[in-house]
Amino acid sequence: MLKVDQYEYIRTAHRVYGKTIRQIARDTGHSRNTIKKALGSQLIGYRERERQPYPVLGSYLPIIDRWLAADKESPRKQRHTARRIYHRLQYEEDYQGSEEAVRHYVREAKIRLGLKTDAVFIPSDPELGREAEADWGNCQAILADEPTKLKMFCMRSKASGMHLVQCYPCERQQALFEGHIQAFAFFDGIFPVLIYDNLTTAVEKVFRGKDRRLQESFARFKAYYTFSPRFCNIGQGHEKGGVEGLVGYARRNYLVPVPQAASLAELNSRLLEQCLAFGRHRTAGRSGTAGELFEQEKRHLLALPPVPYQNVETGRGKVDKYATVIVDKNRYSVPTTYGGLRVQTLLYTDRVEIFHNSKMIADHSRVYGNNKWQLDPQHYLELIYRRPQAFESARAIRQWRAQWPDCLEALLSRFTARQGDAKGVKEFIQVLMLFKDHDCSAVIETVERALIADISSSAALKHLLLKNSTAPIPALSGWRRLPPADVSVYGQIGGGI
Repeated sequence: MLKVDQYEYIRTAHRVYGKTIRQIARDTGHSRNTIKKALGSQLIGYRERERQPYPVLGSYLPIIDRWLAADKESPRKQRHTARRIYHRLQYEEDYQGSEEAVRHYVREAKIRLGLKTDAVFIPSDPELGREAEADWGNCQAILADEPTKLKMFCMRSKASGMHLVQCYPCERQQALFEGHIQAFAFFDGIFPVLIYDNLTTAVEKVFRGKDRRLQESFARFKAYYTFSPRFCNIGQGHEKGGVEGLVGYARRNYLVPVPQAASLAELNSRLLEQCLAFGRHRTAGRSGTAGELFEQEKRHLLALPPVPYQNVETGRGKVDKYATVIVDKNRYSVPTTYGGLRVQTLLYTDRVEIFHNSKMIADHSRVYGNNKWQLDPQHYLELIYRRPQAFESARAIRQWRAQWPDCLEALLSRFTARQGDAKGVKEFIQVLMLFKDHDCSAVIETVERALIADISSSAALKHLLLKNSTAPIPALSGWRRLPPADVSVYGQIGGGI
């Protein structure tokens, strides 16, 4: 092949200096045909062959085509690769050629047989306020000094890119509803169309095409908010690619480094601030920032109902011999006086409320998992007071004791040293009962002062707590009073005048 300087020399020698083809061939050593081509056309380099010959592989081509044709009936992830075909040809057909030739032919054959096509996507320009996408992701955080695995709910506007990210302990249906409720409040409206994967919490059965049988509770939820769900084809998550990308974006930008928070509520509050700050972000090719575009699409959203959806699960149960009620495979305590009675339960995403005859008797933070015990020590103190020997082994006390400040341990030691084990424990339990009706920090402060003052009885400690209480006594306005006494009548007693 001629190089550029050789091509230039040939054309210059002929066109400028008038040399003949024979003379140029003698000077350069190129054939006369090469000289003629250089004079008659542009320098375009090598030309691609119209047909690639396979001198060694040629006799094996029908075998390769047969294997690839059979792949059409095989699972997508269990089809032949070019390397697998090369190995099979070596071991089964005694092929002696190169792997590169096999790869070249297999690439062409897969396209010809329809087994491999590059993904092609349609550029989109979504309508403002029309569609949003929702999805779940996995993440980790440190809550109350404990590494915790969480589920991340994401909802994203397709047009503006504004989004909300919130974390939950699980991705059950109740958490899905709670994520929607928070997202609708964040957007201050409802997108007419929401796009999902085929979530089991939303879809009961997937039919051919776009037909879906919805879970009854999800159907009630979407009917309350009057949006239309649209579900992706199975295995086609790119159909909601915006929120798929948001899951990774939020993990890399909102949760790096791994966040630490005292509670899940605190973590979600931080995520909310970061989502609001995203409004200053400008996506390439957009006419404004995410916040500016969202302000334009707000007027296209459906209005929120006057009252949010009541995302609560009701249930019934019976208080067992441990003064607990089993709710969602976990145990929650109630006062021991309700043992053996029937109760009603309200299950929220973050708490559990227990009622008896319409009176709330217990309120707990919700726990997830199986066979976990959520115990309030105040529910057991009266019973332990009557059975002080159970103090050391009581589960509620052991769980609470792990979080006690040192001053409570010191007070317990003083009580038992001066009054004996049984009476000292009883006195200490009366101190613990003060936490029910008084501020925790006030009780702790009083205990520390009692230790300094060498107080060794619960009555004295309670007196000290009440004496230092700054809570004002409310005025008894409107209280009925007796008329003032007429003392003048006492002068008539004993015959006085």
